[in-house]
Amino acid sequence: MTTLSKRSTIYLDPSLHQALRIKALETSRSMSEIINEAVKEALAEDAEDLAVFDERHDEPLTSYEQMIKRLKKDGRI
Repeated sequence: MTTLSKRSTIYLDPSLHQALRIKALETSRSMSEIINEAVKEALAEDAEDLAVFDERHDEPLTSYEQMIKRLKKDGRI
């Protein structure tokens, strides 16, 4: 059987490893499946963040002092 997966060695904190093993048993999934899903989600979040940065690239900058004044004026702080 041919697989497209790549093997990689990772080092986990012992308590994290134990929690991952328990989750794998409780969900009838492999540790690799759980790790792959978590990494995909983290990378997707990063991609979303980068897209937002790109969208807002041309917006004017607001200084910290200006933001504080605006928040006080709006009664938020």
